[in-house]
Amino acid sequence: MNTSSPFHVLVAPSGFKESLDADTVAAAVSEGIRRVVPGAEVVCLPIVDGGEGTAAALAAATGGRIVRRRVTGPTGAPVDSHFAVLGDGSTAVVEMAAAAGLRLVPREARNPLRTSTRGVGELIRHALDLGCRRVLIGCGDSGTSDGGAGALAALGMRLLDAEGRQVPDGARGLRRVVRIDAAGLDPRLADVALEVACNPTNVLTGPRGVARVFGPQKGATPAQVDRLAKILKRWSQLLERDVPGAAGRDLRRGLGTGASGGLGAGLAAVGARLRPRFDVLLESIDLDAAIAGADLVVTAEGSIDAQTPHGKVPAEVARRAKAQGKPVLAMAGTIGAHADAVYATGIDAIQCILPSPVDLEEACARGAEFVADGTERAMRTMLMGAALAVASGTATFVHAA
Repeated sequence: MNTSSPFHVLVAPSGFKESLDADTVAAAVSEGIRRVVPGAEVVCLPIVDGGEGTAAALAAATGGRIVRRRVTGPTGAPVDSHFAVLGDGSTAVVEMAAAAGLRLVPREARNPLRTSTRGVGELIRHALDLGCRRVLIGCGDSGTSDGGAGALAALGMRLLDAEGRQVPDGARGLRRVVRIDAAGLDPRLADVALEVACNPTNVLTGPRGVARVFGPQKGATPAQVDRLAKILKRWSQLLERDVPGAAGRDLRRGLGTGASGGLGAGLAAVGARLRPRFDVLLESIDLDAAIAGADLVVTAEGSIDAQTPHGKVPAEVARRAKAQGKPVLAMAGTIGAHADAVYATGIDAIQCILPSPVDLEEACARGAEFVADGTERAMRTMLMGAALAVASGTATFVHAA
């Protein structure tokens, strides 16, 4: 690190689920950097992944606005929710986590056989009421695994049992569906571009299907995971059979069909286009240009583990940074199993933010403090390495504060 010019750092983190949004993480990382290198030029570019904070971030980036509505939450109780209308005035961003996110499901009620995406469909309908011609649905941080059935029901689709009655919400209701009646689907959907920003590696069924990969995170027991996998496979078959828009689409193993507990498959059945989330979400953010101006890139995520290389923010940031030859540090709330897999994505080092074992409640309450302190520790370690390089005559050194 050369003292003749400012040290440029790009901070491009994800949020920490159920704890810190991406803006807060970025601010805390920046604080930790400046404790050690006060003269550093730090650019904060929080990266959203379709989960919490997506609507607000894209509204801010485009000069748009947030629209607040009360909708049906994932457990059936009403929740205060929102979506964004972007600066173009015709594009809505529906953040599914704002209506059916995991944080909206009390821990004692976490059973993915019972939670529903009905509120997501209600938000889409509210966006249509405002005359939006494009609706972008961000998938992430979901607390549901109903295959998008609740969202489709809110949009007018009828899911009928053997006696012709509408089944209850949640994956448990899908066990009783024998026929789908799509005749009542909101006709405005035919004239609107529906786009789902999703992780393309998430598929609905099979060994890597959404029930087996994400069901346990949403509270499913091993027995419930098996039931859910069978329910979602049958649901995809019903969609392909009964919904005209699903004709010719692979709703079982098509890329992105497992997004947000199968919401991707449900919306694809009514004509939505499933797109890799960073292709969509970075349209308003020039991440590559920001990387080009950086000496160091710092990213972050709540957990760095075996899932990180599969479409998570740190992996996307690292991939782009490595293409430009930039070093990448990843800050992590926790470091999980097989975290070393992330090195292949371009991440050079991982730093856990926790100074000692703490319980989840304390970790969440003190998250920003831990991120700043952990970043400071990482920067001091890096500067020690730089000092050794100076001693060997191979580099110059920026002194810590």
